Amino acid sequence: MAVAQKGMEAAATGTLECDVLVVGGGINGAGIARDAAGRGLSVVLCEKDDLAAHTSSASTKLIHGGLRYLEYYEFGLVRKALIEREVLLRSAPHIMWPMRFVMPHAQGQRPAWLIRAGLFLYDMLAKRQILPASSGIDLARHVAGQPLKPIFKRGFVYSDGWVDDARLVVLNAIDAAEKGAKIHTQTRCTALAREGEGWLATLQHASGKQMTVRARSVVNAAGPWTAQFLQQAAPGAQRRHLRLIKGSHIVVKRLFAHDHAYIFQHPDGRIVFAIPYEHDFTLIGTTDLDYHGDSGKVEIDDEEISYLCELSSYYFSKPIVPADVVWTYAGVRPLVEDAAADAKAVTRDYRFELERDGAPLLSVFGGKITTFRKLAEEAVDLLAPVLGNTRPAWTAKACLPGGDVFGSTPQNRSVREFGQFVQGLQREYAWLPAQLVARYARAYGTRIHALLDGRDGVAAMGEEIASGLYAVEVDYLRRHEWAVSAADILWRRSKLGLHLPRETAGKLDAWLLQHRLA
Repeated sequence: MAVAQKGMEAAATGTLECDVLVVGGGINGAGIARDAAGRGLSVVLCEKDDLAAHTSSASTKLIHGGLRYLEYYEFGLVRKALIEREVLLRSAPHIMWPMRFVMPHAQGQRPAWLIRAGLFLYDMLAKRQILPASSGIDLARHVAGQPLKPIFKRGFVYSDGWVDDARLVVLNAIDAAEKGAKIHTQTRCTALAREGEGWLATLQHASGKQMTVRARSVVNAAGPWTAQFLQQAAPGAQRRHLRLIKGSHIVVKRLFAHDHAYIFQHPDGRIVFAIPYEHDFTLIGTTDLDYHGDSGKVEIDDEEISYLCELSSYYFSKPIVPADVVWTYAGVRPLVEDAAADAKAVTRDYRFELERDGAPLLSVFGGKITTFRKLAEEAVDLLAPVLGNTRPAWTAKACLPGGDVFGSTPQNRSVREFGQFVQGLQREYAWLPAQLVARYARAYGTRIHALLDGRDGVAAMGEEIASGLYAVEVDYLRRHEWAVSAADILWRRSKLGLHLPRETAGKLDAWLLQHRLA
């Protein structure tokens, strides 16, 4: 009898059986669950909070090679990330898209020839089919020069990509679930021990309900909690150390009208981005600080806000002050400890630790959003043979849910012609406001048809709980995307929290309580 069949039968008695138990519902855990399920392994994933509740929703929202990592000779990491940019863009053109970045040249910092050489290397390290090459620009004539101080005469422009990081996690979890994985959010792994040739785990939901999981292997993808979880699973052994780096961001009202982003160099060597965000805003970040506090309670401090405002004000004509900040977020990146003295220099590459002394335990250390798919592929490449699974890697040529815009396989056309896809949807659903259809297209891609299935008018959308947020979407998010709270819906499944009044969260939580799912 197949493990998946036994797992289904065992679920009725409160016990699940699986090939792989994944602990952690961030991008690494969700990516590994997806890859493993797609190779025919039975998977259970547990996350103590919401999907992407911590580090994976606190990024700078970039799919990028990491231009500044060239300074630290991380050529392998940069090349890997540069290759992944276009793989990811093709797989999910609804939640990712190309973006041009402008780097104003500041006197007294890196010389122009060195920047140009670095950008040339950045262009050449990996083949590009979608993203244009870098070039020098005259800021007096280029649109990106308009919001900058007139002292900045010269600059450079290059390509990378933007991503809705939290939705990326959710889409991986959806794909994993559709391939048979069991996804349990709000569920903590409270006990784990080797038993015979496998693992015996106790999972406890926030409601207090418990279930037992018998797993042939465990993947520790707990992010900032990786080392703690490893100590729980196999106490006493010598472990790889994590270095927790805090990254904080601020959001202000829109500072410029064009669609380019900026990359600013600070005299201390740090890099800060200013990125068009949610149409009406500009996202500025990030900081790089060692962090020693509670990983579940990470917040920006006043000094970081001032730092980001001051650096931005050095470049923009209009000064930015803390009073301009409309929202902030911060997260802790669990990076592999190395010899770097400065937080900004710590490697963003990842490492694995596979224990085969008894039932296998694979721990994931480090990583970045851009390389998550490759990380997941390499993780399953390590683990699958130990479990007797020899199916090949598959995610490089697969769309994420909703990304099959012009067919079931990833295409450059899906990236280049996404605007035409949106226009087609606006014609098809002409009874909805065009702006709302565009938001649905960006959030759900082709899954918009599942969201609006059976609807033929605004009246069929259900109650408008808040401006532009209808009951049909809230129910879809609860039924298909594991959303349970206003924070899940307003800040991770969407960024509607930026656009709606503050009291919306309380109103939505009350609505969710009143309208429980059957």
